Order: sequence, then structure tokens, then C-alpha cells
Amino acid sequence: MIAFEGISKRYGAHQALQDVTFTLPKGQILGLLGQNGAGKTTAMNILTGCLAPSVGRVTVGGFDVLTQPRQAKRMIGYLPEQAPLYDEMTVRAYLRFACELKEVERKTVAAHVDAVAGKMGLTDVLGRKIGNLSKGYRQRVGVAQALCGAPEAIILDEPTAGLDPRQSSDVRKLVRELAGEHTVLFSSHILSEVQSVCDRVIILHHGRVICDSALQALRCGEQRLRAVIACGEGTLLPALRQLSSVSQVKTERGGEPGLTQVVLTVKAGCSAERELFTLLSAMQSPLLRLAPVEESLEDVFLRATMDEN
Repeated sequence: MIAFEGISKRYGAHQALQDVTFTLPKGQILGLLGQNGAGKTTAMNILTGCLAPSVGRVTVGGFDVLTQPRQAKRMIGYLPEQAPLYDEMTVRAYLRFACELKEVERKTVAAHVDAVAGKMGLTDVLGRKIGNLSKGYRQRVGVAQALCGAPEAIILDEPTAGLDPRQSSDVRKLVRELAGEHTVLFSSHILSEVQSVCDRVIILHHGRVICDSALQALRCGEQRLRAVIACGEGTLLPALRQLSSVSQVKTERGGEPGLTQVVLTVKAGCSAERELFTLLSAMQSPLLRLAPVEESLEDVFLRATMDEN
């Protein structure tokens, strides 16, 4: 549905993007992550046709954004971080205006506005001025204008910025409901939000793609185990580091006297439990607790960007 092919963008001496290549199939929700200045906004501006790349091309539904802009942009709905709202207009008038810009057939505009408003929970406020709406409803209106014209691709830049927890939850629910019917590119600084909404993530760092993975694959990556063992560090740690299935041993402070709490990083394709039990039995050191460490998207993000610094 969306394809970035070797996209690079330079602003004078600054390289904003470098050889960014990825595809986004129909119906998928992709989370675009990166620190400030990583190139996320530049990538979205190139995708929506607001900027031209220095090298490479972007296609939407097979249409080149630069050479076939009319066809490509018909397939895109875009909500920038600052929603393009007109406070003096009513919600209905604004959505009709968005439909006209997106060349929705005139005789179908009224029904289309009603359908979009119903999907976004805006039916009861269609007659109200946008300037009198709460931040949550204003954000819903912003998403609604992106849906006008029934675009196949929806681009959302920080759609929950400035919202309270309840409003953010409502917007996340709306984004999840778009999956399948629309392809969604979702940019956010809130990693837990991306983890709850997206099927896949791309991490940009210094303009390059350093991670492109399905969330399920991230969860099934390198395994870590947290263990609490009745043994002193001086004796225990050298023994644990000799285990063939363990690549790293890290101690955690704050445990009880006489107990050592460690996190074991298990080598890919290995199972450390049997080897650990055999070792501790031979050492006569009771294993009091053993549990897998669930790695969050934040852990993956911090590790990836730290490695690239």
C-alpha cells in the first residue's frame, strides 16, 4: 500500500533521512518511532507530498507521490500534530469543506459527513462550532477530516498529544478500529501507546531505520530470566557466567541479606532452566524465585537508540 524506496533527504549540510526503505501493506498499523530530530516528521512530509526527497521515491497504492500527486493524495488522509481546524466553523461545515477539498462527489457529501461523524462519535456535535469543543472532541474532528474521502492510508502524527488519559484511550480505540479497513501510519512519543495500538514498529535514529519489526517478534526475541538465589554474589556470579546457555549476568540491588537477585540473558535458541537448576543443586544454593522478564517497547527503543549513539 505504502512503499518508501531508498528515501534520503538533505537540508544543506544536514542529512535528515538516509536510505529509508520499507513497505506498509494494506490493513496494517505501523508505529513510527524516534527521538526528536530522528526524521519522523520529514518522512511523513515526504509521504504526504509536502516535501520532495533528495533521493528515492514514495508510492501510495502504486502511485508515485511526486509524479502522480493527484492520484496518490486521494489515497491519503493526514492528521498533523497541530490539527488544521477552523474554530469559527461548525463541525458539519468543516467536514463538508474537507470533503470538497478531497473531491468527494457533491451529491454524496451529506451522507459521507454523517457516516464519518458517526464513526468518530461526533454526531451529537455536528452543529457546534469547533472552537467551543473540548480538546478530545477537537482531536476527533481532526481524525474525521483525515477520513473524509475514504482514503486507504491514514497518517496520524501524535494524535493524542495534549489529551488526558481518558481522551487518549478514546483516540487509541478509534485508531484500532481503523485497522483492516485502512492502512495506518501512527507516530507517537508515548511508547506504551504504540505498543497497545500497532502491529509493527519502525525506529528511526539519525535519519536511518535501525529497527523494523512486528511487535510479536520483538516480544519473542532475546529471553531474560530474573532469579532470586540464596547464595552470596562472590560465589554465585562466576558460576552463573560459566553457563553455556547464558550470554549475560546482571545483578539487581535492593534484595534481602544473603540473597542475590540476578537477571540472566539467555542465548537465542537455548533454554537455561535445566542448566541453572543443575548448577544450583550442585552448589546447594536454593533457587527461591525464577520468572521471565517481559521486555517492553520502551526497553527495545532505548537499547536500539543507545547502541547507535
